[in-house]
Amino acid sequence: MTKQIKTFITLAILTIISIISISVVFAQEETNTIEKIDGFPVVLDNETLFVIQAEVGSFSPEERASTISERIKNIAIDESISTDLFMIEKQENNTNIILNNKLIVTITDKDAQFARTSGDILANQYLQKIQNSINEYRENRNPKQILFAFIYSLIATVVSILLFVILNIIFPKIYHQINEGQIIQIQGIRIQNSVIFTSAQIKRMIIALARIIRWIINVAILYIYFPLVLSFFPWTKQLSRDIFSQVVETISNAWNGFIEYLPNLIIVVLTSIFSFYFIKFLKLIFTELSNGNISLPGFYPEWANPTYKLLQFMTISFTAVIVFPYLPGFDSPAFQGVSIFLGVLVSLGSTAAVANIVAGIILIYTRAFEEGDRVKISETIGDVIEKSLLVTRIRTQKNVIITIPNAMVLNSHMVNYSASVLESQTPLIIFITITLGYDVPWRKVHQVLIEAAKATENVLTQPAPFVLQTSLNDFYVSYELNIYTYKSNLISVIQSELHQNLQDKCNEAGIEILSPHYSAIRDGHQTTIPSEYLAKDYTSPGFRFESPLDFLNPPDHNHNHNHKS
Repeated sequence: MTKQIKTFITLAILTIISIISISVVFAQEETNTIEKIDGFPVVLDNETLFVIQAEVGSFSPEERASTISERIKNIAIDESISTDLFMIEKQENNTNIILNNKLIVTITDKDAQFARTSGDILANQYLQKIQNSINEYRENRNPKQILFAFIYSLIATVVSILLFVILNIIFPKIYHQINEGQIIQIQGIRIQNSVIFTSAQIKRMIIALARIIRWIINVAILYIYFPLVLSFFPWTKQLSRDIFSQVVETISNAWNGFIEYLPNLIIVVLTSIFSFYFIKFLKLIFTELSNGNISLPGFYPEWANPTYKLLQFMTISFTAVIVFPYLPGFDSPAFQGVSIFLGVLVSLGSTAAVANIVAGIILIYTRAFEEGDRVKISETIGDVIEKSLLVTRIRTQKNVIITIPNAMVLNSHMVNYSASVLESQTPLIIFITITLGYDVPWRKVHQVLIEAAKATENVLTQPAPFVLQTSLNDFYVSYELNIYTYKSNLISVIQSELHQNLQDKCNEAGIEILSPHYSAIRDGHQTTIPSEYLAKDYTSPGFRFESPLDFLNPPDHNHNHNHKS
């Protein structure tokens, strides 16, 4: 089955369903309307001839109308009875319409009063309507007329199919010509250097509009075809009239509703268009601010994107507040109930979210950190890979992604190792602490520490490394080595390499790193300095015993001892 046939069948089914739905709705409305009418109709072939409003004796108006309708229908079915045989018989208090001495309709003075005319005139009017409706009833059911109905239906079907075939040929060509620019040359819509709509987007919108027009034409053809075919046959003629009138009434009501809603629609459209282009304008401005082409005093480029998003959200919210009262059904209880329900849900469930959003906004405008910065938040150290209004994501040195809610970030202490480097090109100072005994000259320690710093990669020679003696403890001195670097994301690597170089330089200088507390009794044991740093004639010292006489000849204090006793 081809795509066109599937489309035709789908349209036909949808049209039939909509026709049935409309018919049911209007049938209910007509039933309610009939009940409200003061009287009951006399009908033939679903067509109302006149209305009975008065009772006769024990017969109610409803019973009279039903009896008269049944009599007229029986006469119309029997084609041997000529309509010329109807006669009007005048009596003292009423007027009768008879046929072959059989009573068909009785017209009382009360009927004439309801019709605001005389009994004779009303009888002649009823008689004329009865004769015309019976003749039309018989003519519509004539075999010749039925044959013509089939012929007309066939012609209508063929014409409808031809129209669908023509549309199926024309519209694909129109789509192709629009896409290729053969019908009209379409240029993109630009404001200065910003592209609002590209030519391809405009072409897609025009093609989508053409498709909608095609569907409307297809549905219109089907809506004309079905009532037209039904009108050719007497059994469905009234149904055809009802469907046509209902469709026309539906379209009329829709059009009247549209005209009535048009002022509100204009407000909605104008407000939406203004908001749309205002957001486009904001995006243009903040893009330029972000790129540095426009500068504002005290406004940092990294604020551009979050500020644009906040203003975009505020603009959309403000537009919704203005537009909602003009939307259809805004005042309905259902709409208000749903709005209240959603408001309660948001209020109850968004407390933490609102706290995170507020914290996210504060973090943005305090410029605590940016994406790519090496930071320490509480006990977490890593690089910032995402900063949103709700959470901050950090990749640690072990490539572990940690998500921290912004409210927790705001309530924790933060260390930004990259801020000074990125903002003012001021190098970061990294320090390590080493403790050595008092027997090692401090000047020698300073020299060894500086040499270890200079041997470390990514450490600046200018400003030069420096050493601080931070404390004089009971058994050792604390030395703090400070180095400068621009590589804030390599702190751990630099510190590790610095420790390695520090060990090498201390070993080369013959300095033992025995602190903070180291006790040993040398009994031929090897020194802690690796053998490659020792002299070839080095021998492990043993215990040294001194007699009391040695106090008379004190040892030379300039002699360097590499051990403790």
